[in-house]
Amino acid sequence: MARRYAIYDVFTQNRLEGNPLAVVFDGDGLSDRRMQAIAMEFNLSETVFVQPADNPAHTARLRIFTPGHELPFAGHPTVGAAVALAEDGRDAASGNFDLVQMLEENVGPVRCAIQGREGAVTFAEFDVPRKPVQLPAEFDRLEIANALSLKVTQVGFENHVPTFWSAGVPFAMIPVHDVASAAAIEFEPGLWEKVAPMAEGRLAGAYVYCRGGVNHTARFHSRMFAPGMGIVEDPATGSALAAFAGTIHHFDRLIDGHHPFMIEQGVEMGRPSFLHLHLDIASGEIAAARIGGQAVKIAAGELYL
Repeated sequence: MARRYAIYDVFTQNRLEGNPLAVVFDGDGLSDRRMQAIAMEFNLSETVFVQPADNPAHTARLRIFTPGHELPFAGHPTVGAAVALAEDGRDAASGNFDLVQMLEENVGPVRCAIQGREGAVTFAEFDVPRKPVQLPAEFDRLEIANALSLKVTQVGFENHVPTFWSAGVPFAMIPVHDVASAAAIEFEPGLWEKVAPMAEGRLAGAYVYCRGGVNHTARFHSRMFAPGMGIVEDPATGSALAAFAGTIHHFDRLIDGHHPFMIEQGVEMGRPSFLHLHLDIASGEIAAARIGGQAVKIAAGELYL
């Protein structure tokens, strides 16, 4: 059976930048083992399989796989799949469009808004399905510095110290002094496995961040390493950004109101990505969070399976 697929570069408007994603449109009838094997074949940070929704009122069901295992939720597959489904079968010259999709993921239903404009790369934004929560963990700054090949003085800035957060997928949030410190990282997976916390049955990835960025519009600069997921380094990680929303509010104590952030990632990999995060704060707590970005198709074909 021929199954259609497309490759999208996500969180970018430029091909060969951002985070590549494989979208398998005809994912119905594939076993978990088969989907995992296909994800390993593509060998991208994530592959998403589109299946019929359980609720007929919803757009589709998504199954998301890294080369190592399935994820309950991930940001760049959500954005990429939303754009792919919106563009699939649509005439490129058909003009502007705005639509809303409900995508079923293992974490639960995810609401997405998609905006297409003639002559522009399509943009999608989704409501974070789970609010970020802090998980218990103790970190040794020296061990973290060794795992990142940094000096101890380069770990942390202002009042930001290493913490552990999840909004569906757990990540260790590691602040570093500045963009130069982030660029100097030489990640040591063996040393990270000794210091990384465990949660939800898996080793946490390292989401390294600092203020500012190479791009002047960026509020934060980030890198993400996840050997437990089979990912050496990820160019853009929406699930980590969903968890990072909690980190931002925890340390910066945002005032009530709306707060937009631009976060850059993938710069050191030569695949710059730009992720939009919007936080609504009410009564001192995160009331809502949204993550968005652009996605552009770079390839399409068929799987003969």
